[in-house]
Amino acid sequence: MSANAGSASGRARSIARLASVLAAVLLLAACATPSEKPTPLAKRFVNRVRVQTQWGTRVRGEAPNLRLGLDIAEADGRLFVANYKGEVRAFDAASGRPLWRRRLKAPLAGGPGAGGDLVVIGSSKGEVIALRQADGAVRWRVRINSEILSAPAVSQDMVLIRAVDGRLHGLSSSDGSESWVIDQEVPRLSLRGTSQPLFAGDLAICGFDNGRVLAALRRNGTTAWDVSVGQAHGSTELARLIDVDAPVVADGDDLFAIAYQGRLARIERDTGRVLWTHDISSYRGFAVDAQALYVATAEGDVVRLDRQNGAELWRQKALEHRQLSAPALYSGRLVLGDLQGFVHWIDPANGALVARARIGKAPVRAAPIVSSGLVVVFSDGGDLRAFRTPAAPVASAAVH
Repeated sequence: MSANAGSASGRARSIARLASVLAAVLLLAACATPSEKPTPLAKRFVNRVRVQTQWGTRVRGEAPNLRLGLDIAEADGRLFVANYKGEVRAFDAASGRPLWRRRLKAPLAGGPGAGGDLVVIGSSKGEVIALRQADGAVRWRVRINSEILSAPAVSQDMVLIRAVDGRLHGLSSSDGSESWVIDQEVPRLSLRGTSQPLFAGDLAICGFDNGRVLAALRRNGTTAWDVSVGQAHGSTELARLIDVDAPVVADGDDLFAIAYQGRLARIERDTGRVLWTHDISSYRGFAVDAQALYVATAEGDVVRLDRQNGAELWRQKALEHRQLSAPALYSGRLVLGDLQGFVHWIDPANGALVARARIGKAPVRAAPIVSSGLVVVFSDGGDLRAFRTPAAPVASAAVH
């Protein structure tokens, strides 16, 4: 439903609901400590693709032992990263040259997001802070009274904020004032994390912890459509978790969304009509190209699905239980990180592992990002590394 900013009853309901679920949410802090041991990596692995480190640096700042939503943002050849201690930094993507550094008195937990001329970051205390991209100067700060664990979506006129209390806020880019807010019911038990919202044409779109994806009109927050991606099964609350925590991906007229212990769905952007579904579980996400989707599953498999009908084409199981990041498509290959700081390159044609590198011992949970002809990886320990690999040959091995 849609409501005007400042609704006292809505705020009271949100606070009460948050208090009731907080302990349960913290118990599921990251899907990050599964009982299964990570599959050991092959000790005599030889890279079949040359991996060159172009530059590297570190953004220091120890984080609490909780899952945060601190990723990499990119705009116009500049990279923006942040740490829990309140430091936001900008780098030139091509060279790694530092551009600016801003220290904020806030425990940062979600973002950054970049768009227009802003970099926007959220805190665990419910504060939204907008900085100027050019120099990091603070443009505005507002409070929404709920923890933020995903990057905002930022455009010239609006900032979308998804908070852990189930609300999606549409804020003005000029001053942070609230234009509208949408409220979705939060299950009593959910994963720690939230889906990153996005703009797609005239729509603001986001996934929620109840397994649903909602699209609202940007101009006023009115719901355009609302569809189910996850369908709860099982007799226990753990078995019935169906969070849409991975970002919804827009590509042309299609949207793709995936739920934990649920399904991946191809959705018609303008109508919300579900074109197909495939039973698969992920809380990290996937990459999309013209032919296929590449999913990092909750179990640590990497799976290729046919874009037209959702059929499974191959499954790589060598990285099971390694808590993979979402993959990125770079130079004709898939790139993704794992819980021990390794970065893996996979042939998208057949799922073969073709290269790996390591950027430290801390987990790589943020999806790699491609900019200035490089793929850039950011670890939970603050290591930021840019790699270059040669383009894959046009002709590849057959899919199996």
